[in-house]
Amino acid sequence: MTVGQPTAHTWQDEVRHLAHERDAVVLAHNYQEPAIQDVADHVGDSLALSRIAAETDASTIVFCGVHFMAETAKLLSPDKTVLIPTAQAGCSLADTIDADQLRAWKAEHPGAAVVAYVNTSAAVKAEADVCCTSSNAVEVVNSIPADQPVLFLPDQFLGEHVRRQTGRKNMEVWMGECHVHAGISPVELRAQVAANPDAEVLVHPECGCASSTIWLAGRGDLPAERTHILSTAGMLDSARDMTAKTALVATEIGMLHQLRKVNQRTTFLPVNPKASCRFMKMITPELLLRCLREGRDEIQLPADLAERARRSVQRMVAIGKPAGAR
Repeated sequence: MTVGQPTAHTWQDEVRHLAHERDAVVLAHNYQEPAIQDVADHVGDSLALSRIAAETDASTIVFCGVHFMAETAKLLSPDKTVLIPTAQAGCSLADTIDADQLRAWKAEHPGAAVVAYVNTSAAVKAEADVCCTSSNAVEVVNSIPADQPVLFLPDQFLGEHVRRQTGRKNMEVWMGECHVHAGISPVELRAQVAANPDAEVLVHPECGCASSTIWLAGRGDLPAERTHILSTAGMLDSARDMTAKTALVATEIGMLHQLRKVNQRTTFLPVNPKASCRFMKMITPELLLRCLREGRDEIQLPADLAERARRSVQRMVAIGKPAGAR
């Protein structure tokens, strides 16, 4: 807490009071600061939170996450007011492709099905055929006829993971990356495993070390039976029943808070302690309070764009009920 900021108890009480007055539900992504996670009504991954937003009776949704997540909530809840504590909370991965770039890529591959990770803007989703999350990307790609080419965007590491899992040869992958996940390297992972040889290893498929993790496990440099490529929702599911003394976690460090809450038997350690998303951390207690007091920043989307983007998300939902995104 900064000097002069209300005590945790006081500001949390004020958040709940203001949320009640505004008929708002407060949602927080797993990568948010622990204080934000603890005051939220629901904590989870982006799509799981958007599902909650679509089903809630509250008239206002306050999304503590990054901008594309709040946009997705608005797509699934078009009649509700969706607020994000600061519209400046962007995403380095979503910024690696825009709608014009996607249209040009599609023109180079006529007839290809476009699969867009939910970590994209609404404008990009509007140009896609179907969206996916890190937990259902394989299922979504497998739902496309085997002889139809696929354009997968924007994350190159998740795309490579999907290509490996599906065995698909006719799949092009956009060369985008999350700056945080890309910075978690195989060198760091091997060093941490060497220092903790009995640890479970949990790796998000967006990580720069994800592909090499499979290769290293296959050749015996990592413990194959204890190495898992998982979405954040998958990490939580794995952590609940974990009995290992130590687990190494390769994803944004905000995830450690939820892992430690669901399992106090295991010590969860970050593979890279500096893997912190500055965009996620833009959401502060002060900005959350401002959001609830002043009703800002509101997510607004053009009706025609929202309708097209909504279709790509709904097609994903029709394929299955995934646990969620990042």
